[in-house]
Amino acid sequence: MFAWIYLAAAIASEVVGTVFLRFTDGFTRPGLSILVVATYALSLWFTALALRALEISLVYAVWAGVGTAAVAVIGMAALGESVTALKLGSIALVIGGVVGLNLAGAG
Repeated sequence: MFAWIYLAAAIASEVVGTVFLRFTDGFTRPGLSILVVATYALSLWFTALALRALEISLVYAVWAGVGTAAVAVIGMAALGESVTALKLGSIALVIGGVVGLNLAGAG
C-alpha cells in the first residue's frame, strides 16, 4: 500500500518540477531552478522507496506514463498549449498502456 503512495508522490513531484521547468528560463532564475532540481530529486527518492515493494518495469511505466499524461493535460489546460484530437488520443493510449502494464503485473 505504501509503495503506491510513494509512487503517487514521485509522480506528483516530477510533474511539479516539469511544469516549473518551463519558467526557469534555461535555469537562469535561481529560485525556480532550485525548486525544479529539488522536486526531481524528491521524485527519484520516492521512486526508490516504491521500488522496495513494486517491480521496476511497473514503477517506471506508471511513473513515466502518468507523469507524461499529466504534464500534457496541464500544458493544454493551464499553459495555453494546443488541444488536438491526436494529442488527446495519444494521452488515452499512454493511459491505456499504463493500465495494461498494471494488469499484466497483477498475475
